[in-house]
Amino acid sequence: MNETSNTKNPDFISLNEAAELKTGIRITFVPGVQALYAEALKNICFAKQIPITRVLHPMMGIDKETGKDRQAKLYELTSQTSLPTMFHDEERPRNVWIEQLALAEEIGSNDSPNLIPDNFELRLDMFGLCSIILAEDGLVWNARILNDSPLARKYGYSEEASASALDKIAEIISLIDARLVEQEKSGSPYLVGNTVTAADIYWATMCMIILPAPAEIMTRTEQNKGMLMWFESNSKIPEIANVLSKRIEDHQLNILHTYCETPAVLGGDPL
Repeated sequence: MNETSNTKNPDFISLNEAAELKTGIRITFVPGVQALYAEALKNICFAKQIPITRVLHPMMGIDKETGKDRQAKLYELTSQTSLPTMFHDEERPRNVWIEQLALAEEIGSNDSPNLIPDNFELRLDMFGLCSIILAEDGLVWNARILNDSPLARKYGYSEEASASALDKIAEIISLIDARLVEQEKSGSPYLVGNTVTAADIYWATMCMIILPAPAEIMTRTEQNKGMLMWFESNSKIPEIANVLSKRIEDHQLNILHTYCETPAVLGGDPL
């Protein structure tokens, strides 16, 4: 397993402290929760051998004691409130996965794998795969609008959009599976080319939403048990279960064990 130097109860600094720091990578997290975009960014940084400082991501809503919006400072710093925010030195914050990836690739260790291929044809494939996993109308987007909720409404939930989400998720899973079949024929266990890329790490992490990772990889906490139950229920939806292959599961486990932080260090209250 790829254990980090962090303990199972890592330190989290405040958003104000993160903004005042002048050096290093600071990333916002919710303790005890494997918020997928934050978890994926953490795994990207792990693969690139980039030390991170964990920052408390302010929760939504109004602080009962002060009467102020708890995310006001985050919006002041970043002009948005989504998780995760990535700070680097005194540069502008990064909030979009493609910018976060570009920064990690730039500042990562020389000994780390190139997660963005130098070859432009492979790069085209890699970013295309990342897009259907992470971007609007991709895997996670459609999984989040399967049912009505505050988060689903943030992602544009409607009965019409939700009705088509399952077919889109199944199509994406089938596409990934077909890609792995083709790659196996050339002797590669990866989604693109013959080496690990960001597509592998993003898929292995983000597909937890429809293929939960075992406890040896994804730490169980008081804070994430509800989310894990949701992931598990997604994996049992017939339209999803019918296209989840052993090949996809094996790829996920291989990438998470080999290149990512396992077991995941979440903080919070372990079960």
